[in-house]
Amino acid sequence: MCASPAFAQVAPDPVEPAEIRVVGTPDPAGLMPDQRTPKAQSAISADFIVKQAPTLNAFQLVTLLPGANVASSDPYGLSTSSSLTVRGLGQDEIGVLMEGAPQNDIGYYYAYPSQFADPENLRRITLAQGAVDIDSPTLGGAGGLLSLALDDPRARPGGLVDLSLGSYAARRAFVRVDTGTIGNTGLKAFLSYSNTRADNWRGAGYDTRQHIDAKLLEEWGAGNRASLALSYNDANSSSYPSPTLAEWNAQGRGFNYDKRYTAGNANYWRLYRAPFRNLYASAPVHLVLNDRLALDTTSYLQFGYGNSPYGTQLTTTGNFLGTEELAQPIARPGAVDGVVDGGATVLGNYTGDQMRTGNVSKLTFKTGVHTLTAGLWFDYGTDRVTQSYTSIDADGQPTDRWGYRAKAIRTADGRLLAYENQRTVTVTKGFFVADSIAVTPRLTIDAGFKGVDVLRNGRNYLPGPQTDVRLDSFAALPRAAIHYRLDDRQQVFANITTNFRTPNEFTLYNSYAGGVVATQGTTALKNEYSVSQELGYRFIGEQLSASVTGFHYKFRNRQLATVIDQGGALISGTLNAGGQTSYGVDAEVDYRPVAGVSLYLSGEYLHARIDDDLPVGGDFLATRGNHAVSSPTVQLGAGGTYDDGRFFGSVASKYLGRQYATFVNDERIKGYATLDLSVGVHLAEWLDGKRTDLRVNAINVTDPHVLAGVQAVTTNAQDSIGRNGTVIAGTAPAYYIGSGRAVMATVSRAF
Repeated sequence: MCASPAFAQVAPDPVEPAEIRVVGTPDPAGLMPDQRTPKAQSAISADFIVKQAPTLNAFQLVTLLPGANVASSDPYGLSTSSSLTVRGLGQDEIGVLMEGAPQNDIGYYYAYPSQFADPENLRRITLAQGAVDIDSPTLGGAGGLLSLALDDPRARPGGLVDLSLGSYAARRAFVRVDTGTIGNTGLKAFLSYSNTRADNWRGAGYDTRQHIDAKLLEEWGAGNRASLALSYNDANSSSYPSPTLAEWNAQGRGFNYDKRYTAGNANYWRLYRAPFRNLYASAPVHLVLNDRLALDTTSYLQFGYGNSPYGTQLTTTGNFLGTEELAQPIARPGAVDGVVDGGATVLGNYTGDQMRTGNVSKLTFKTGVHTLTAGLWFDYGTDRVTQSYTSIDADGQPTDRWGYRAKAIRTADGRLLAYENQRTVTVTKGFFVADSIAVTPRLTIDAGFKGVDVLRNGRNYLPGPQTDVRLDSFAALPRAAIHYRLDDRQQVFANITTNFRTPNEFTLYNSYAGGVVATQGTTALKNEYSVSQELGYRFIGEQLSASVTGFHYKFRNRQLATVIDQGGALISGTLNAGGQTSYGVDAEVDYRPVAGVSLYLSGEYLHARIDDDLPVGGDFLATRGNHAVSSPTVQLGAGGTYDDGRFFGSVASKYLGRQYATFVNDERIKGYATLDLSVGVHLAEWLDGKRTDLRVNAINVTDPHVLAGVQAVTTNAQDSIGRNGTVIAGTAPAYYIGSGRAVMATVSRAF
């Protein structure tokens, strides 16, 4: 992605004074690359990534960075049971880009890190904890921006092979081939393939993942560049059940799906395996039109289909389709499962069929001390969500694990028997303008404005009072920033940014239970709107780099993601938490005492409070002044790398303070710490001179038995008395169980 002058990432200042000599290191051991933007931003590069376990996903890789709160149920990063919050803001508030293309789900704003590019192909992962670039094609970036940059194809032909074995019968193979420059065309490309399999670290089941990455690149003239990046993922992942606090206290890590199937059992592990296929494509182009004018354009395309299934009971009579009672009994084709209490076990499907395409383009014009930018963004996405049912055989195997509608259970007259059945089209149109003014050789002021319109058109296919839905909303998003170089080592910066997020598509639709409306769909929910400020200082030296940033957020109509049990399916939902105020400090420092050694520390203090009492029914819960959920007050990270040309290694440890799981703060989880280690040896000089490495990674070495994060927040865990005296029933939150210890050995060979 090419950033605009407003909060530019890489654009040089229009005036570069001769007397200023920029000091720093291009890539200090991969843990704290130099930053020169007027906003908080941290990164890790390939030098750090290559020392980590090759299965780790992007969320796990950035866990050391300030503000990053990663809850992972799986040490290898293969399961979809994970989350990332930044400064207490959830995964659906964080924009994710790969090669400038959005990776977020258009309907629910989530991104799924196990689907991202293989780590061997990543050049850098950047986390902007607050302000999102003005030209980013993302919705809802109040929680920041996670950007993945793929490695460029090599200029010379070559390749790389990684072979890994690990705990829980884990095995992985990775192969990459680089073409080198192809003839006289100037084109160069790489293609990679990986195959991973691992047993569940707790409970029955296993994960499989096949992945392909590719990139085609051509560079010509004075800075012209065009590329095409592709990333394809085919996975069949086990979901780990998330306990309540009472279930955790009673069963601990024994809270799992059943290993063996018996008739009528809806808790069998094979009923909770989630198959997904995804394709992401991005085509960024940078054209230098003349010495003052440049064009940047990125087109992108995304396809995805998958099923998040669950076990449930289904009777042949007494069923409803929406509000319509089915007079005739249903048939379960292929079903041989025994009937238990009038019902039989079936696979409940929750399928999503998505397509998303778009383009963001901008012109950048330099005139005098001004760098002017103007751009347009268009995005079109469709999402077909179906909650249907599929028969299982006598062994508990689904007759179709993908949940295809053509193979699902039908009504007597041939209609799809579904608990949920809808299609949503989302059209996003945006424009932005910005000016970066080099007031003096040391001082730059940025100002920008972005306007975004989001239109959702949908159809509910279930019989009932609702058919078509429509929601159209516009947000005006001004911003400003200032950046000042104190000298060749020191910078100060400040910014003010606005963000918004329209409610996710789930809120638009009615849901039905027993032939009546259980949840009323609405278009009346207001957009979340936030105003954030940052004030920061950076020091970039040859041996020491440091950064400290103070931040402040003010939210209106804070939308909080949770997980809702919708007829047995665990789906993403939204709670309106009213107003919220957050402030705090992020800091990081990297010390490099000698060549090949890097010592890194990071930390965050976060004060996040709810501003309003929460309306529930006709009453209000006493939530004003309470801690915001999933917002630890203190985070601390410590890491380091070592590489003397023969031996290498790394260490990464993270502490997360306690986290509340309800708005009334009547339930929370304890703080905990994790530790990852790696050791390795370069074997090239002992062999034929070609890069050959052997490394061993130990993940979660201390193996704490903890709850790692909140999967499903609730208003109150215990029955509470509202402001007006009403008894408001409590609902228990659910949690991620922290992953266990794992060890993986990898041999890496370049050719």
